[in-house]
Amino acid sequence: MDYLPLFFDLRGKHCLIVGGGAIATRKARLLNKAQACIHVVAPKIEQELSALVLASGGQLIDGEYHSELLQDKALVISATDIAEVNERVARECHALKLPVNVVDCPSLCSVIMPAIIDRSPLIIGVTSGGQAPVLARKIRTQLESSIPAAYGALAKLFSPFRKKIKKAFPDDDVRRRFWENTIDGSVAEKVFAGDLAGAEQELREKIDQQDVLRGGEVYLVGAGPGDPDLLTFKALRLMQKAEVVLYDRLVSEPILDMVRRDAERVYVGKKRDNHAVPQQEINQMLVDYALQGKRVLRLKGGDPFIFGRGGEEIDLLAANKVPFQVVPGITAASGCAAYSGIPLTHRDYSQSVRFITGHLKEDGDDHAWGEFVNPNQTLVFYMGLAGLSRICQKLIEHGKDPQTPAALIEKGTLPEQRIHKSTLTGLPEYVKQRKVSAPTLLIIGDVVSLHDTLNWYHPQA
Repeated sequence: MDYLPLFFDLRGKHCLIVGGGAIATRKARLLNKAQACIHVVAPKIEQELSALVLASGGQLIDGEYHSELLQDKALVISATDIAEVNERVARECHALKLPVNVVDCPSLCSVIMPAIIDRSPLIIGVTSGGQAPVLARKIRTQLESSIPAAYGALAKLFSPFRKKIKKAFPDDDVRRRFWENTIDGSVAEKVFAGDLAGAEQELREKIDQQDVLRGGEVYLVGAGPGDPDLLTFKALRLMQKAEVVLYDRLVSEPILDMVRRDAERVYVGKKRDNHAVPQQEINQMLVDYALQGKRVLRLKGGDPFIFGRGGEEIDLLAANKVPFQVVPGITAASGCAAYSGIPLTHRDYSQSVRFITGHLKEDGDDHAWGEFVNPNQTLVFYMGLAGLSRICQKLIEHGKDPQTPAALIEKGTLPEQRIHKSTLTGLPEYVKQRKVSAPTLLIIGDVVSLHDTLNWYHPQA
């Protein structure tokens, strides 16, 4: 993180703007909204800027900048088109440890001005650290359209009740749940409809009745194959509600960052032959946390019901009458194939697809290998890196054409995705010559030959 976001209380404080043009005027509008007392120094000052300064109780200084003007100022903005002036203002402010913003010159700034979404008292700032201001403004526009204007009124409604709510719900977790239920419930809907009096009355009643759902619940959420953009809206919503998170090794860090900040995180990841937390223990943890009244997120790579052991987990939840929701995720086969330009089915190449576990028993007799040799189907082996040689060998032994195209996709959908492509007979040796690490997905079938022409996402692979 290049900058720490902070919000500055400027009400009644004296702020200096160096410059009198259009850019200075835009900055003055923001300071005026923040109720600052604005002072401007410039040889020429625009009319709107002059009006903002006088309305704020500040001074118009007709002339050149000089260092005495910095005295008793809480913030300085340099908005001139003269580099020497901007550099001098920045240098002298830094010497006084005075917050300074130099427009369009991040290297001279000690503070930067974000793009702002104003739903006062709810305020959101978006910044790129001055590196991509157009992108920051685009994100602001997207947020503007998704955040109801009435959120400001909702925040104002809540403010006088904070102490009363804290007294009514002394337990932090219960109080947090009350707030979340209220924000998502009928009180907020009344505010959105303009019925502020009705919203206030209902809020009072909920506080007096200590109306809050206290029961635990489990959310079994598929996190997809790695790219956070592949999460569903429902997954994101539940990730922000959960108080406890049990997550797998295959859940990428960017996805984990989307979980609510104050949630308790419990790592229960497993590697081949190294189960740090046995599955039975994970199942019981979900039950135990839920019975404590917690909202529990079980975050799993891919889809919970495709080699994710999700069925085992909800089986125990159902036996203990614990409420749960299952949110499907994009499974690795779909994600990796799409990001590699390999269609799993194609009218001219494959009319069916099989998803198969790559974890093999020592004797290799855990699959009906003879069913996999049909040339008109696509085979997808999950977790097939360790057993790659044996998988290829067994398929060839049971009649699969050794020249069948095959691809091992490493870290699919992530920026570091690599595609290792060869034939059924040549792929094991091809992979041995390269450092390949999990997670991987093995795709076998004629559709792999389409990779060369359809791989737009990673053309270098």
